[in-house]
Order: sequence, then C-alpha cells, then structure tokens
Amino acid sequence: MRIIVSTVNGGLDDRVNPAFGRTPTFTIVDVDESGKVANVQVVPNPGYSQPRGAGVTAAQFCIDQGADVAISGQFGPNSSGVLQAAGIKMVSAPANMTVREAVEAFLRGELTGAVMGPEGGGMGGGYGAGMGRGGGMGRGRGMGRGRGAGGGMGRGRGGGWGGW
Repeated sequence: MRIIVSTVNGGLDDRVNPAFGRTPTFTIVDVDESGKVANVQVVPNPGYSQPRGAGVTAAQFCIDQGADVAISGQFGPNSSGVLQAAGIKMVSAPANMTVREAVEAFLRGELTGAVMGPEGGGMGGGYGAGMGRGGGMGRGRGMGRGRGAGGGMGRGRGGGWGGW
C-alpha cells in the first residue's frame, strides 16, 4: 500500500501539513502486507508554487506516484474531485500528528474521513472558518471584514464592510 502524506519538510517525524495542494513536500510511505513501513521517500510537491491549479497538480502527482491513500489536514474541492475520481482514499489527520503517527492511526482504522476546505489548504482567498482577526461587528457599516476567515491561516476574506 502506498500512502502519500502532505508535509513541510518531509519524513516520518515531520508533522502532517494542513494544506494538501500547497504543501511544500509529500512524504511517500510504502507499507508491506504485514503493516510495516517498507520504504519512505520525501518528494517536492510540483503544485506548491503554482499560481493556480495547485490542488489538481498535487492530486495528479499522487495518481502518478501510484498512491492508494492521501493524508492531509484538509482537501480542497478540486483536489478531492481528482483524487476521488482516481479511487484514492482521502483521510484527514490533525496538524499536531507526525507522519508516522498518522500512518499508524490510519492502518489501525482510526483515521477514516476527510475534511474538505478551500482549495490550496486554506492559505487565503477563500471563505470559511479560520484563526486570525475578524468575525466581529467591526467599525463602520456592516459586520466587519472578517479577516482570518481563510480556512485556518488567517488570510481569507470575510463578508461585510467596515473595520476589522
């Protein structure tokens, strides 16, 4: 079984990156029939620095690498559509979990579902819940700018007018 995990630096001791399409690296983990890690590779994500289509490029890369499973913090709509069409199982893991812990938890059946978010892993430009400033009443007309609504990185756009 081939499991591809979104990572920043890569390796079994790196943490799972919340972003899928814009993750800097992927850690590819091959697991043998006995459930033991047989091989580990760290490869750059070809979609990482693309201005558009990072999720689709990352998903196509996973297909090209023969992935059975993709683990990330969350998946965007474009990447999830490509992965699903290819029959690759998507699984989300918390960002405080190491690659080793995420792979082991998946193999034990503890990680089963995928969290969907804005494409690019919430690095901005999208609407959704996230950390950062905003969401308040704001100053001026409207409900505030809602800064920090970019799916977790505090860079998206909220609705309304006025201050923040």
